[in-house]
Amino acid sequence: MSDIKAGFVGLGAMGRPMAGHLSRAGLLASAWTRTPANTRAVAVELGLDEPASLAELAARCNVIALCVPADAHVLANVEVIATNAQPGTIVIDHSTVSSVTAVQACERMRVAGGEFIDAPVSGGVEGARNGKLSIMVGGDASALERARPVLECYAAKISHMGGIGAGQNTKAVNQVLVAGIAQAVCEGLALGEALGLDADSLIPTLLAGAAGNWFLDKRGATMLRDEFQVGFKLGLLHKDLKIVRELARDAGTDRSGIEKSLADYAVLMAQGHADDDISALIRLKRAVATR
Repeated sequence: MSDIKAGFVGLGAMGRPMAGHLSRAGLLASAWTRTPANTRAVAVELGLDEPASLAELAARCNVIALCVPADAHVLANVEVIATNAQPGTIVIDHSTVSSVTAVQACERMRVAGGEFIDAPVSGGVEGARNGKLSIMVGGDASALERARPVLECYAAKISHMGGIGAGQNTKAVNQVLVAGIAQAVCEGLALGEALGLDADSLIPTLLAGAAGNWFLDKRGATMLRDEFQVGFKLGLLHKDLKIVRELARDAGTDRSGIEKSLADYAVLMAQGHADDDISALIRLKRAVATR
């Protein structure tokens, strides 16, 4: 019988199904998010006692997963956890933030006698729902092993990438590829659409060859139907890419693709599309094609 009493903080499109997997595995003791109604709804759905606060969750649990929007949220949550948790508590951070933030959070948990690992995820909402996420981990190897039963509840692959911050740096690389693939797929499908090619024939043909990729498979048909509420919000990718830009600047590597995506998604956000899936980028590719 596991001695893990897991808590999950952040119950959005990714966090809620991840918490559900933990519950079905018998590991979830508590779940919390900033919106009381959402905390209550998940507690009812999963048969949990609703915590009155994050501090109460921290006191109940010895492994706490975070899946929150930004660096400031991670640091604020870790401060509450460090103040209220028992020594030995591990925080697993699934958020996408900077590696600097991961180092700061780890230092705070260690002062409190706990541990912190950065463990951002990739695989989209589908991966969270299906328990098939790729998890890239930075931090102490022994802390990862203690946390592994939690991660295994929703992971297809768990990769220890190095010391604290290495998980976030790996996610930064991941987001460069995500943004670049989205650019190519949206531009290509906008061209195919303008040329009058049938999507039902075009997409399977592309997927069978060298152009095949996850984004084309999962988002190709939906973007051509103007369905943009299906996955990762473009406002969040824009936030991630601002972190990546700073890393690339410090590393001295080319960032032309990063800058292009930042500019394009900024235009879409200004048009009111921040909550659309990143495949909404095809809006701009179509606009160029019809000039």
